[in-house]
Amino acid sequence: MKVILQENLENLGHIGDIVKVAPGYARNYLIPKGYALLANEKNTKALEHAKRQLEYKKNKVLEQAKAVVARIESITLNLLHQAGEEGKLFGSVTNMELAEQLKAQGVEIDRKKIVLADPIKQLGEYTVTVKVHPEVVANLKVVVSKPE
Repeated sequence: MKVILQENLENLGHIGDIVKVAPGYARNYLIPKGYALLANEKNTKALEHAKRQLEYKKNKVLEQAKAVVARIESITLNLLHQAGEEGKLFGSVTNMELAEQLKAQGVEIDRKKIVLADPIKQLGEYTVTVKVHPEVVANLKVVVSKPE
């Protein structure tokens, strides 16, 4: 008997897979528990339609993410911070400050998506990674300098 999986089952498959199982296993366990649907013509067509819709939405979100990446990579953030003799900052530049500066430039990014291994504590130029989408990453140029 063929069924369409509604849940990820370890030894059987992933959501949306059409698998062949014993009729008793499907009738007595998978279908009553809601883990699967009978793979008849109606359910198969509904699955195909849902897959097409998900693919369309995924492509649309990916295109929007690429547009945001283009905007981020065109921006150079110039930050002025007080620093000591050897260029060491009094304080540090964190992802929260970078998110605020990007917002001032018109790009709204959650601070958790800005990846800083350690806060910036020296004057200079830095390239900061921004994870806009799981498949798309932007590089933000940050220049930290001393006010005159």
